[in-house]
Amino acid sequence: MNDPLTTATGAPPVAAAAPAAAATAHVDAGDAGYHKDLKSRHVNMIAVGGAIGTGLFLGAGGRLQSAGPSLFIAYAVCGVFAFLVVRALGELVLHRPSSGAFVSYSREFMGERGAYTAGWLYFINWATTAVADITAVATYAHFWSMFSDIPQWVLALIALAVVLTANLISVKYFGEMEFWFAVIKVSALVLFLLVGLYLVITQHDVGGHTPGLATVTDHGGLFPHGWTPMLLLIQGVVFAYAGVELCGIAAGETEHPEKIIPKAVNSIMWRVGFFYVGSVVLLSLLLPSSVYASGESPFVTVFTKLGIPGAADVMNLIVLTAALSSLNSGLYSTGRILRSMSLSGSAPRFTGVMNRGGVPYGGILLTAGFGVLGVVLNYAMPGKAFEIVINFASFGIIGTWGMIMICSLLFWKRAQDGTVTRPEYRLPWAPYTQVITLVFLASIVVLMWQDGGVSRTTVECLPLVVGALVGGWFVARRNVSVQAGADSAGQ
Repeated sequence: MNDPLTTATGAPPVAAAAPAAAATAHVDAGDAGYHKDLKSRHVNMIAVGGAIGTGLFLGAGGRLQSAGPSLFIAYAVCGVFAFLVVRALGELVLHRPSSGAFVSYSREFMGERGAYTAGWLYFINWATTAVADITAVATYAHFWSMFSDIPQWVLALIALAVVLTANLISVKYFGEMEFWFAVIKVSALVLFLLVGLYLVITQHDVGGHTPGLATVTDHGGLFPHGWTPMLLLIQGVVFAYAGVELCGIAAGETEHPEKIIPKAVNSIMWRVGFFYVGSVVLLSLLLPSSVYASGESPFVTVFTKLGIPGAADVMNLIVLTAALSSLNSGLYSTGRILRSMSLSGSAPRFTGVMNRGGVPYGGILLTAGFGVLGVVLNYAMPGKAFEIVINFASFGIIGTWGMIMICSLLFWKRAQDGTVTRPEYRLPWAPYTQVITLVFLASIVVLMWQDGGVSRTTVECLPLVVGALVGGWFVARRNVSVQAGADSAGQ
């Protein structure tokens, strides 16, 4: 088996010098201080939790209404590319596990500019996703009459405070919380799939509709509004897969990642097919797409139409849990990424500070601070908060996935040059898969422009984002050079 480590000079290690090679391999200072407290069950369920979140439980309702049953095609296509991205990251993880993940790999293959860009794009992703998650929690809570009189921004603030507290204690608490969140999500989806299959097979009435193919064919077919809505919704569907990269970040806080990560990554593909595509197909067979609506989980819609006492309440509680899970993961991952950047000088120094529990609380608090801005957004525009942030989050995801694939492409090129050795677990069909994925991501930006409205506004804001990144680099590069000098002096 090939040794996944590479020497600092890039030369592939030989068996006789394996200890020396490991000692001189590229090292990320941001990896120091973490506790290896995440177990195999944690990482596996984190992979599940990352792939199943708010984008499915809440976002699928409005998308079904807009695109009809053809939505499952969008989920399937995006799912394939999500798998390629996480498979590429898995190969890099086996090359060198790091809590800095793709930021650390960007530093290794593209230098500090690459690490700076990857890190802040990822921060944009999860900072805006955190706003989407607390907005979703508040929206779900309003389903119950006991919370209907509580302002949406208050509920959003409570959700942020609860998850933030758990994240600041230790990685064990994060791991356990995410494990049980994921168990609840998976159990709920399995239950829904079983109930949905039963309803379709038995032709059981659902809110005055008979489940089956007729629900699709009698209401406009797969494309009731044409191909265009399905294509335009791909940029929103990408948001649903945000978080698949979490298992790569968690690798830095687990023992034996070389055994755990391949299993976790490989399981993502069938989970995507089974849960995402399967759920959307069943939702389309149970009710006409026009019955679903944005602002309400399509799963809650089905159980409400069934009229089973308490069923809709239970499902609403489950989808609320999914939103809390996504928020939990976002705070965790950005804390680790920002610490890796901080110790190289490309993020504020306070984001690299850790507590006794091995938690980089500075970065977590910075992300939570943007969550507070989301509370303000929920106060100012409660009806539009989710759709606004989901578009900006999609841009962050596109950027993050793009950086992962660029790192993978550069890693492949170095392997071709003989300066590194690829592990046996690798992205298939390289370099074509990296190039095709990058083209797909670029096409999403074009689709966002074509969509108009908030999506076009997001694209129009890209020059501002690029300008902010460039300006930030000119501010940060002095700290980066000073830090690099200090590291050299210490060697």
